[in-house]
Amino acid sequence: QVQLVESGGGLVQAGGSLRLSCAASGRPISMYNMAWFRQAPGKEREWVAGIKWTSSTTLYTDDVKGRFTISRDNANNTVYLQMNSLKPEDTAVYYCAAERIAGTTWLKKGLSDFDSWGQGTQVTVSS
Repeated sequence: QVQLVESGGGLVQAGGSLRLSCAASGRPISMYNMAWFRQAPGKEREWVAGIKWTSSTTLYTDDVKGRFTISRDNANNTVYLQMNSLKPEDTAVYYCAAERIAGTTWLKKGLSDFDSWGQGTQVTVSS
């Protein structure tokens, strides 16, 4: 497993922006697809965005398409989530995760496909 630490969360007004970072240690993440999930109070953890280990493919849940951008810097073992035009419904704890198997072709979205998780960072969007 790899150790993941998220940062960059906070309180922002609707329409504002935040950039989340996920710093990895313990092993390089360059060969692993990475993803961001979020969990709102009383709700299940949901997949938000994923990026292939080659950076050639990114996917987003419909709720954030056009507003969020996932990216990665393999040289610095870091993954990012740029969040623009934030809405109150984006309020949640955001988690970074690494897929269980290296070098896979297709991005995964299921919780069981990931074996490394960060502790999460709180994002609160006020109306």
